[in-house]
Amino acid sequence: VQLQASGGGLVQLGGSLRLSCAASEDSLARYSVGWFRQAPGKEREFVAAISNGGSTTAAADSVKGRFTISGDNAKNTVWLQMISLKPDDTADYYCAARWDVGGGVAYTEHDYRYWGRGTLVTVSS
Repeated sequence: VQLQASGGGLVQLGGSLRLSCAASEDSLARYSVGWFRQAPGKEREFVAAISNGGSTTAAADSVKGRFTISGDNAKNTVWLQMISLKPDDTADYYCAARWDVGGGVAYTEHDYRYWGRGTLVTVSS
């Protein structure tokens, strides 16, 4: 599967953005998808994940209540809706996929085999 992340940009404190992760070459119905982010000088960290059928989602404590992950297998796309953005959310955001038809999610980058290029989110104060 090939992944393409998009939707990043510059937003002010408290603003919103929606990131998209579009898949090609295979159906996301066979994969769970995660979003990760990497801020300058920091390690990449888990943000959110969704199972192949969408029945299970997970989010990092730092974004719970502000970020929502969702997906549509018919559109072969997963989204990350971000609200109440803070400067600490500034990072390159990556989507990743792992083959999983069991309805689970994964939290570490080593669990994911397929990665898209990042999309930069910058939150100004």
